[in-house]
Amino acid sequence: MRVLEAEFVQGFMRMADDGWQQGWHERNGGNLSYRMKAEDVAQVKEELHPAEWREIGTNVPDLAGEYFLVTGSGKYFRNVSIKPEDSFCIIEVDDKGENYRICWGLVNGGRPTSELPSHLMNHEVKKRVSGGKHRVIYHAHPANTIALTFVLPLTDEAFTRELWEMATECPVVFPGGIGVVPWMVPGGREIAVETSKLMEQYDVAIWAHHGMFCSGEDFDLTFGLMHTVEKSAEILVKVLSMTQTKRQTITPDMFRDLARDFKVTLPEKFLFEK
Repeated sequence: MRVLEAEFVQGFMRMADDGWQQGWHERNGGNLSYRMKAEDVAQVKEELHPAEWREIGTNVPDLAGEYFLVTGSGKYFRNVSIKPEDSFCIIEVDDKGENYRICWGLVNGGRPTSELPSHLMNHEVKKRVSGGKHRVIYHAHPANTIALTFVLPLTDEAFTRELWEMATECPVVFPGGIGVVPWMVPGGREIAVETSKLMEQYDVAIWAHHGMFCSGEDFDLTFGLMHTVEKSAEILVKVLSMTQTKRQTITPDMFRDLARDFKVTLPEKFLFEK
């Protein structure tokens, strides 16, 4: 089967286009990666033609021998569905988790996203903590979420509680909460390490003054997670533009009632009295 005809590739392209349509990917902003299943690799094996090995910039031994779909560095999300073979690639990680090689795509040259270390280090963490279920890592620049990093305390507790309060579905969609990374230079190992620490317990990390980083089991769940967080952020931005004091909101006991009825666990550290 041709790569572009495979269902998992079609899903990857649709998610990239959905993000572009939301306005989350100005210019070459954002990146997306998918850890391929063995059957995905088998499906397109005949079209894979490995290039030379290159250093990842970090060490991910638990991803040894794995294949990934990854958007390219400097590539535009708006072009993923228009010029797919130029916009993303399939890479293979070597048997030590230290190097990668391009096996398909980026036909006009280039490399995978400059944030590849962040993606792979977080894939490694989420593969372990999810029992292998998580396969998608998504980074985008949703404006309302970024705006809140200028006015809310840069703490997990502040962001989780405020965003939970904006819509009843939020604690059901992301019951574990949200992690926050203070401003750091993007693309390097340092921010990858800090994000990986948060991904041990969260599926969402907010990068201050930069964007959001999400992990999920498939394209729909991961996109839906980011969409929900950003919708909640949009509501909060509107509330704060009207008043600094909420007349009414969802209380800690209401959250506890919600958790009981929806059979989710909400960490008590986010249910503090304000």
